[in-house]
Formats: sequence, structure tokens, C-alpha cells
Amino acid sequence: MTAWSYSSIKTFEQCPKKYFHLKVVKDVKDEAGPAAQYGTDFHEAAELFIKDGTPIPPKFKQYASVVEALANFPGKKHTELKLGVRKTDTGYEPCGFFAKDVWWRGIVDLLIVNGKTAHMIDYKTGKNAKYADMKQLDLMAGAIFTHFPEVMKIKSGLAFVVSNEFPRKTHAAVQRDDYLSVFDKQLDQLDAAMDSGVWNPKSGPLCGWCPVVKCEHHRPRR
Repeated sequence: MTAWSYSSIKTFEQCPKKYFHLKVVKDVKDEAGPAAQYGTDFHEAAELFIKDGTPIPPKFKQYASVVEALANFPGKKHTELKLGVRKTDTGYEPCGFFAKDVWWRGIVDLLIVNGKTAHMIDYKTGKNAKYADMKQLDLMAGAIFTHFPEVMKIKSGLAFVVSNEFPRKTHAAVQRDDYLSVFDKQLDQLDAAMDSGVWNPKSGPLCGWCPVVKCEHHRPRR
């Protein structure tokens, strides 16, 4: 199976046909809209502030206190940390983000390592935390335990900066393999689609925003 990420498996879960066109034949592109660009810009602003003190741009000043608080946490800080994990017959191993045999790859927005304890933050610029997916934190925690074997506990959180919500979870190193297997069911389904060549479309509320216009479920945005 090709390397996967949280976003790619969520795309497959949303619609196998969309995944096929975006990730397999790559005959369409999912262009970033204004909301996605806003999120990208905030991630960059937070990274630069924590890494070298670059002032937060005026358009994000309402979130400055959140970023400043994180910057004051004790420990070694890693921003936009690219991690890769390979899966072997004996288990999971750390590898480079672009390694030829990478199994999973992801980017940690902010990791703060302080001895055996770490804090891991994923920034969100959505309106609220109603659809927060804690499995994303599980995956990241599993990868961090793989790359930082000295870390025994991770205090993880999804920082919804717009709504000032912070869904959180504490992860333990002894459960590392469980965290890395949270999407095994979906990965099995993806493998089956790869083998059979069957990529069934799914109808949903986001069909109007899908770049796969040649689909029975595509409809104009309202």
C-alpha cells in the first residue's frame, strides 16, 4: 500500500471515488479555498512566533494570547515537525518523512518535549470543535512515541483558536501500537479498493465542493 496520512485516509472515508481521482490517478486537484488558506497562514504565523519570536500579524492578533501561552511552556519546542513511520513484520519503526518505505506520514504543529513528558498541539481554525476527531491525536501520539522513545506521556490537544475550545487527551507510551492502528479498518478497505479497482462514490453534504465534477453525486454549490 502507498504511504498514507490522516488527511488522505479521511478523504477515502469521505468518498473512495474522490480519493481515487486525487491520490491514485491524480487527474484532479483540490484547490484550497479562503478558509483553508486562512488556516495555512495561521499555522505559519504560530510557527514563526514560537520558533524565533516573529510578531503575530494583525489579522491573527485575537489569537496571540494562545500562541504566547504555548511559547512559554517549558521544554524543547519542535514546530511543524515532519514524522514518518514504517511498518514491518516486527512492528513500527521511525523513518524519514520522504523515506521510500514510509508507511504513514504526518506533521505535528507543535511538540514540546520536557523529559519524559511532552505536549502536542494541533491548531484548528474551524468555527468550533463540534466535529473534533481525537483519532488524529492518537496517530500523532503514536508517531511521537516512535521517534522519541524517552517520552512516556503526551498531553495532546486540538487548539480551536477561533472558538477558544481545546479538546484534549493524555496518551501513554505503552499504548503506542494501539494509537497507530486506529484506522486499520479503513486501511483494509483502502487495500481492498486498490486490489479490486472498485472506487464507489459516496453522496454527502460536501459534494458541491468536490473537485471531481464527473460524478453522479456532484452538484452545484448553493
